[in-house]
This record gives sequence, structure tokens and C-alpha cells, in this order.
Amino acid sequence: MTARVELPVWALVLILLFAAVTFASHFLFPSVRWFLRRRAERVVAELNKRLERPIQPFKLARRTDMIQRVIYDRDVVEAVQARATETGVREDVVFAEAKRYAREIVPSFSATAYFGFATRVAKRLSRFLFDVHFAETRPGSLAAIDPEATVIYVMNHRSNMDYVLVTYLAARRSALSYAVGEWARVWPLTGFIRWMGAFFIRRRSSNGLYRQVLARYVQLSTQAGVPQAMFPEGGLSLSGAPGDPKLGLISYIIEGYSLSGRDMVFVPVAINYDRVLEDRVLVAAGRRGDRRFRASAAEAFMFSLRYLWRRVRGRGHRFGAAAVVAAEPLSLRLMAEADGVPSPEVLARALFDRIRASVPIPLVPLVAHAIRDAADTGAAPDDDAIVAAVGDLVQAIEGQRLFLTFDPAQLDTAVRFELSVLRRRRILAPGPTVAPQGDGPELLAFYARSVAHHLAADSKPAAEGRAPAEFEPT
Repeated sequence: MTARVELPVWALVLILLFAAVTFASHFLFPSVRWFLRRRAERVVAELNKRLERPIQPFKLARRTDMIQRVIYDRDVVEAVQARATETGVREDVVFAEAKRYAREIVPSFSATAYFGFATRVAKRLSRFLFDVHFAETRPGSLAAIDPEATVIYVMNHRSNMDYVLVTYLAARRSALSYAVGEWARVWPLTGFIRWMGAFFIRRRSSNGLYRQVLARYVQLSTQAGVPQAMFPEGGLSLSGAPGDPKLGLISYIIEGYSLSGRDMVFVPVAINYDRVLEDRVLVAAGRRGDRRFRASAAEAFMFSLRYLWRRVRGRGHRFGAAAVVAAEPLSLRLMAEADGVPSPEVLARALFDRIRASVPIPLVPLVAHAIRDAADTGAAPDDDAIVAAVGDLVQAIEGQRLFLTFDPAQLDTAVRFELSVLRRRRILAPGPTVAPQGDGPELLAFYARSVAHHLAADSKPAAEGRAPAEFEPT
């Protein structure tokens, strides 16, 4: 028992390494996880004191627990059995497939990452790039929503800045859970997006098992009261106009709704910009008729460097206004009590009608509309003519109680400034006349379409409204 045993150094190192790993996994790691968990709980408790809608326990559950809850849900188990019967594959193999889908979908929310980093970055970035405006068509309507209801923000999709902008504006209300497309499933974005509480979806998947796993996660999340944010158009608008909604997520929510459970309150949100950062990429994709956005990371990096250098030298400026308007919320409970639970088509149409009616009006879309109108007549207008034409457009929408991001009293100066910006961007040719050049006609059409429905002859006035003011969420 006391005899000496000789070992090579490599074997001794290996034994010590295994011993250290065993000690850490059995004694150290559980203690560290307990300490971090307790600290995170204290952080959440402090956050909930200042949030209008406290972070729900479902959102704070461990990711592994949520995955187990989803895959052992009765509807998912039945879907596994049905797929096994349909394909002739063993149930355990199909169950592993369902688990893989759940791991792909379920997020891993971090309150520290969301409120300690993401919302602060979102605020600084939004205000650095844009003059931010927020308004409600009926002031106080968001604050009046039942505190126990699940709030679901339904938005038109103009730019990838939408995520940043809405995260910033909602920071004092609660943490939003976004539905994010497959474009974000790249390293290192994947982990960071999961920390933000977002969940990934395959928008074009026809796999019944995948769709059942996704449906049950969405239903469990909304039934637990987790606030949601979604872009039902399914992608960025290539034309510039608000698109038609897809029904997937909305139908999942309706299918899982019960009058005896929480109310689901849908908030239509309309977004518009003086400048969409990806405008040329979107216009090029629309021209080709596909959704392949041919913009490289190197190009985006160089664009950012040039812009930062101009701002540092005092020669750059913000990209104009970024405006968000929250329309009148729709309560699923009130709709169900009045006429029965609505179909996904009826609910989606009602939401997007309100979104289209509430789209805010920055100045650049009006300038673009005026230039296009002049081009249709074959005229070669100068700056004075465009100023007058924009003034006529403002008068035409005056009775609709829409949300303007500019002061009509300063219209002359503001329009001339935007014309100079369009010339610097080479959308308009230099010279005394206002003439598009290059891809200018397509870009002007892209911006004009975002407000064209307000300028149509049969457009209806909004029910209520007020002039938007810059929104300070903190």
C-alpha cells in the first residue's frame, strides 16, 4: 500500500486535469451558478420596480427548462407521433428532431444584457443617427392597457433599425421578445440575439413538426404574459410601401387563445424614416425581384467609418427623422366577446389598416412625392417649385390629423436642406433644376410610396391624433 508508483509527467497532468474538472463540475460550478442566479434575481427585482410591465417568470426560466417544457408539450408529442407514422421513422429519432427545433427557437434571456447593454446602445445609436419622434394616436392608450394582459406590438418593417428603435422606445415599459428571421443566425449574432430574448423562426418552412414546435413556444410565451414584437410582413419592404401581413405568428396566438386566460392586446405600430439606411440595397433587390440583399460587411464597415469621420469633423449630420406611431390597441378578448374569436385574416387586416392609417410623415417622402409628380408632368422644376409643391401636399393632408416630423412653419428652409442632401447622395443631379440621376427615380419612388396612401384621393382622416414630440423613455 505504501509502495512508490512512478508515472510519466503527461499521465500525472492528465489525472490532475480530470480531478480538477470533476471537482469543478460537482462543487465549484453549482456554487457559481447559484451565486450568479441569485445576483440575476436581485437585478430583475430592481428592474421590475421601474418597468410598467415586470419581466415575466417565463422569460427568466432556464433555457434548458423551457426546451423541455416545449418538447414534452402534449401537442408537440402528438405531432412527433404523427410525423413518425407518416414518414416511417422511429419516434425517438423524430423526437430528437423536435428537440433540435426547440433548441433553435427557444431564447436565453439575460436581463443584464438587455437592460444593461442593449437598451443603452439602442438609445445612443438611435439618437446619434436620427431625430427620434414618438406619438400615440390616442394619448395614454398604451398606459391604459390591462397590466395582466399580454402586449403584442405589430409593426411594419422599413429597416433593420426598426429593432433598435423600438427596443429604445419600449425600454421603460418592458423587455420585448422579437421574432427574428434566419438572416441573424450567424456567429456572433446568434448568442447575443438569444440573450435579448428574441427567438428565431424559419419563415418559409413547410415542415409540420417544426411549425408545431414554433406554435407551442409562441403560445406558451404569450399565455405567460411575455410582451412580443413582430413584423408580420415577413421581411423588409422592397417597394417602400407597407406590405401585406403574413398570418403565421398571428394564427398561432389566436389558436392558443382562451377567454378564460390572459387577454392578448395587439398594438399596431407604424414606422417611417427620412432615410432608410439600406435603401439602395432594398431597391436593387426589388429591381431584381428577389430578397437577396447584396451588401457585404466590408461595405457596411467602410460606410460607418466614413460617416463617423464626417461627424467627428463636424461635416456630418443625422439622417433626419425616425418616427414611431402607436395606433389604437386591439383587445382580442373584447373582439371575441363581441363577435367571437376573429380569424387570423380578420385580425391581421384590422391591424394593418390601423398601421397604414397611422404611418408618420417625415419630410423626405413628401419631397420625393413632389419631385415624382413634377417628373410625371414633364416639367423641370427648380427648388422654389418643389418647396411650393411640398407646401401643397402638406395642405392636402392637413385635415387627416397625421403625424408630421417637421414644423410646417419652417417648410421652406427644411425642404431646401433635404434637396441639398439628395444632391449630396447623388439621387438628384447638381444644378439649378431638380432632376433625378442614376438610381434616383427608383429611390424617390421608394420613399414616396411610404406615404402615397395618405395622399390618395380616397384617403380617410385618422380618428384621433396629436403632433409627435421627441420621446424620452428615461
